[in-house]
Amino acid sequence: MPIYIQTGRMSEQTLQGLIENPEDRFQAVSDVLAEAGATLKDYYFTSGETDWLMIIEADSLEAVAAAAMVAGGSGAAASVSTRQAWTSAEFKAVAAKAGQIAGKYRKPG
Repeated sequence: MPIYIQTGRMSEQTLQGLIENPEDRFQAVSDVLAEAGATLKDYYFTSGETDWLMIIEADSLEAVAAAAMVAGGSGAAASVSTRQAWTSAEFKAVAAKAGQIAGKYRKPG
């Protein structure tokens, strides 16, 4: 099943809410993803450009995007970025497919 890595920032209202009422958000986030058809594998708070990182398993990017829309629409999250990840073995298959079609590509110019 495809793996997606999602990062984002917490809104000021989310930060204030967590200061006033600290809580572990894993289950709440997991429940929204499950309703969308995805599974939360890991959830980390991070330093740097983003505030959190999630590893999500889903059959489609649409399921992940739907859950992200819910979080973004609520005002809780912003600057959400989602990307697909492949294991080394999975990426070997991607490279093999590229090798099969490489001869059909014509460079620009």
